[in-house]
Amino acid sequence: MTDNIFGDLVKSLGSFMPNDDPDIKLFQAQTEISSLEHREQELFGEIGRKEFPHICEQPEYSEIVQELATLQKKLQTARSTLQKVQSEKAEQDRLEKEKLLSRTCSHCDTVNPEGVQFCQECGAKLGSSNKPVCPQCSTEYQAGTRFCGHCGSKL
Repeated sequence: MTDNIFGDLVKSLGSFMPNDDPDIKLFQAQTEISSLEHREQELFGEIGRKEFPHICEQPEYSEIVQELATLQKKLQTARSTLQKVQSEKAEQDRLEKEKLLSRTCSHCDTVNPEGVQFCQECGAKLGSSNKPVCPQCSTEYQAGTRFCGHCGSKL
C-alpha cells in the first residue's frame, strides 16, 4: 500500500520536472522500471496463490498470464529506455567535462569563463595542450607550482 502511495507521489512530482534534463529522464526511467517490476512480482504472487490451493486442478489464470506477458514487454521497453537515457547522460557528462577542460588553463589550473582565449589569471593561451615550462630554464612543471624545481625561479 505504501509503495503505491509513494509511486503515485513520485509520478505526480515527475510531471513538474523539466523533461529535457537527462537526470530527470534517468529518474523517470528508473521509477517506471521499479513500478513495473513491483507489479510483476504482484502478478507472480497472484499466480502462486491461485496455483497452490488447487495443485491437482487446472487453475484458471490466463488473464493474469496475459497481463504478465504485457507487463514483461513494457518492462523490457522501460529497461531499453533506461539504457538509452544512461548513454545520453554519459555523453552529456563527457561533453560538459570536455567543455570545462577547454576553459581550464593548463599552466595554472584556473577555470576561465566561456569565450576567452587567454587565461585571465596567468595569460597563457587556452586550449593549448603544452605543459607549462619555466621561462628561465625551460623545465616542465606541474600546474599550480609557484617556483621552478630545477632553477628556483618564480613561475
